[in-house]
Amino acid sequence: MSVAVAIPGPPVRPRQWRSGPLAGRYPAAAAMVVLFLVPYLGLSSALQSVTPIVAGRLHMSLQAVSLTSGIANAGYAAGTVLAVQFAQHLPQRRMVIVYASLLVIGSVLAAAATVPAMFIVGHVLQGLCTSLLLISAAPPLFLGYPAAKLRWTAMIMNVCIFGAVAAGPLVGGAQASFHAWRPLFWIVAGIAVLGLAMSLLTFQDAPPADPSAPKDPIAVGLATSGSVAAFWGASELLTHRFLDPSAFGPLVGGLALIIILCVYQYRAKRPLLMLRSLASTIPVAGIVVAICAAAASTSAIGLTATVLAPHYTPLHLGLLYLPELGGAVLTAVAFGLIFRTRLLHYFVLTGMVFLAAGILVIRAAVPPTATLTLVGSGLIGVGIGASVTPALFLVTFSLRSASIQRVFAILELLRAVAAFMIAPILLHFATTVTGLPTAAMNISLWICFGISAAGAVVGVCLYALGRVRPPAPSLDRWTGGQEPAWASPPLLAALRPGRAESVRGARAARASGGRDSTGRLAAALTGRPHPNRHGVRSRDDRLGPVVLGYDGTEAAKSAIAEAGRQLPGRRDALVLTVWRTFNVEFVPEPGAQFDAACSGEVKEAAEQTAGHGAALAEAAGFRARGVAIEGTPTWKAIADAADDQDASLIVVGSQGRAGLGGRLAGSVAGALASHSRRPVLIVRDDGGAEVHTPEMALAVSAANSIEDGHAPP
Repeated sequence: MSVAVAIPGPPVRPRQWRSGPLAGRYPAAAAMVVLFLVPYLGLSSALQSVTPIVAGRLHMSLQAVSLTSGIANAGYAAGTVLAVQFAQHLPQRRMVIVYASLLVIGSVLAAAATVPAMFIVGHVLQGLCTSLLLISAAPPLFLGYPAAKLRWTAMIMNVCIFGAVAAGPLVGGAQASFHAWRPLFWIVAGIAVLGLAMSLLTFQDAPPADPSAPKDPIAVGLATSGSVAAFWGASELLTHRFLDPSAFGPLVGGLALIIILCVYQYRAKRPLLMLRSLASTIPVAGIVVAICAAAASTSAIGLTATVLAPHYTPLHLGLLYLPELGGAVLTAVAFGLIFRTRLLHYFVLTGMVFLAAGILVIRAAVPPTATLTLVGSGLIGVGIGASVTPALFLVTFSLRSASIQRVFAILELLRAVAAFMIAPILLHFATTVTGLPTAAMNISLWICFGISAAGAVVGVCLYALGRVRPPAPSLDRWTGGQEPAWASPPLLAALRPGRAESVRGARAARASGGRDSTGRLAAALTGRPHPNRHGVRSRDDRLGPVVLGYDGTEAAKSAIAEAGRQLPGRRDALVLTVWRTFNVEFVPEPGAQFDAACSGEVKEAAEQTAGHGAALAEAAGFRARGVAIEGTPTWKAIADAADDQDASLIVVGSQGRAGLGGRLAGSVAGALASHSRRPVLIVRDDGGAEVHTPEMALAVSAANSIEDGHAPP
C-alpha cells in the first residue's frame, strides 16, 4: 500500500480526531477486522439454504433472489477497486466509520425487509461495504504492528475469509430447519453493529493515501460495469440457457471488461492498481494457484450441495460440510507455524494436492454418501485453507509492503470472480446438459478436479522455468516498506537466452537485536543500545528529564507552553514523537511528503515533527531535544520511554473538543494517567491543567523539587 502524505500550500496543519481508547491495541484491531469480514462472507454461503424461504416470504422468484445475490457479489468485487480510489483522496480511518455505518444500514434493511426492494438494496450494500472495509481496515493490521504480529494476522485472515465461508452451510442449514430467515440476518446485523463500535473504539486518524493522485473513473467504471455484467449473466443461468442473449451477453461482456481493466492498469503510467509489478515468477504463480483453488473449491462444494439437497434436511446437509470448517481452522494454525519459513511455498502446493484429493473423494459417487461427503469436505477444507490465502501471501511478499492495498484490491477482484462466477456456470451445465443432474455432475466435478490440478501443475512449472529456489521471507525488511520479502525472478527466466540467473532467495532479515520501543529510543539518543532502563540522566544528575509528548497537534503545543509556565526554567526535556507505519500517529510538518507504509520515511517525518516540538520547548524555557520513536499503543510507548529515561515528569496534551471524534474516542493522556508509574501532567488544549489520578497531586511539587535538590516522590 502506497500512502504518500503531501501537505502543499500554506502551512496549515490538518485537524485530527482523537484516538479511541483501544487505539493501537492489536487484539482490538484484529477483532474489528473479524467483525467486518465474517458476516457477509458467511452469509454468502449460508444463503443457498434459506433462499426458498426468503423468496416465499418476500414474494420474490428464485431468479430474483439469485440476481440479488449475484449483484451483491458484484458489489464485493467492484468495491475493492472503489476502496482504493477513495483511499487516495479521503481520510482512511474516517472512511472506515462511514463504510461500517453503511454496512449496519444495509444489514438492518435486509433483515427488516418487507418488500423485495428493501432486501435487494440491503444485501447489495452488505456485499459492497464488506469489500470496502476489507481493503480499508486490513492493511493497518498488516503494517501497523511489529513483524512478529504478522503470523497472527495471516492466521486471522485465513480463518476470517475461508472459515466464515466454510461455516455458512451449517449456519444456513440450522436456520432453514426452523423455516425462518430473519434471525440469521438479524444476527448478521448485530455483528455489523459490533464492528461499527470497534471501529470507533480503535479509531486512529489516518491521512489520505495520496491527495495529489489523479482520479481514475475509467478504472472504477470498468471494474463496476464488468463485475455487475458478469455476475448478472451468471445469475441468469438459473432460468436461462447458456447461449441465451440475456445470460451469455452480460457474462462474456463483463469478463471482457475485467480483462480490459487489467490491460489498462498494466499499461497506465500512474495506475490505480499495481499490475505491472506482479509480472514476475512468484506473483504470477501465486495468482494462478489462488484463482484455481478458489474456483475449484467453491464449485465443488456448490455442486455437491445441490445434488445432495433432495436427500438430506438442510441441517443434516450443513453438518456434512462441518469438516470443511475444521480443515480450514487446522490449516490456519499450520500456516502460522510455517509462515516465516521457506516451507510456505511447499505448503501452498500441499494445499492444492489436498484440494484435488477432496474433489476426487466426493466425485467417487454421485450423489456421494454421507461418509464420502464428510471425508471430501474435510480434505477440501484443508486444501482451500492451505492454498488460497498462503498463495496470496506469496504475491504480496514479492512486492514492497507499500503496495499492499492496491495489490490486494486486484487480487480480491480476481478471486471473487473465480469463486462466485464459475460455480453457477458449472452448476448450469451439470443440471441441464443431460437432463439428469447425477451424470452431468460427474463431468462437472471432473472439471473442478482439472482446475485444481492445473493450478498446481502450472505453479510448479512457473517455479521451475523461473529457476526459483523457494526462499524464506524477510518479514522485517518487508514491513519496513522499502523492499520485498524476497526476490522474485523474471517470468520464464530459464528460457531467456543471455540473461543472468535470477536471484534465488531473499537475503537474511536484518538483525533487529530484539529491541523494543525503549531500546530504539536509547539508540536514537546515544547511537547505541542502552545498557539499562535508567541509562540516561539529566545534567544535574538528580532528576531525569521531563518527557513532553508531542504529535504536532494544538493540544500538544498547549501542553509544552503550559509546562514551560509551570516548571522552573532550563529543565532538561525530551520531546517525544511516537510514530508507526500506516496510521502515522502524528501531524506531519507543512510540506512533508512521505510514504506512510515505509518505516524509514515515516521516521524521518516524525523526526521533523519532534524537531519542531523541541524548538517550541526551547522557546518555553527548556533545554530540549526531539526524538522520534516507533511504538504502539502510543501511551505505552511514551510510558516505556519515560521509564527508560527515568523521567521526573510526563507532560501531554488532552484534546477536549466536541463532535464525533471528541465524544466517542478516548485519550492517550487518560491512558497514561491510568497506567504510568511516573507523575503525569495533563494539559487541555485550552491551556488548563487537569488532575486525572491521585499521583497528579504530586506532579507540581515533584517538578518544583529541583529547586531544593530533592528527588520527586
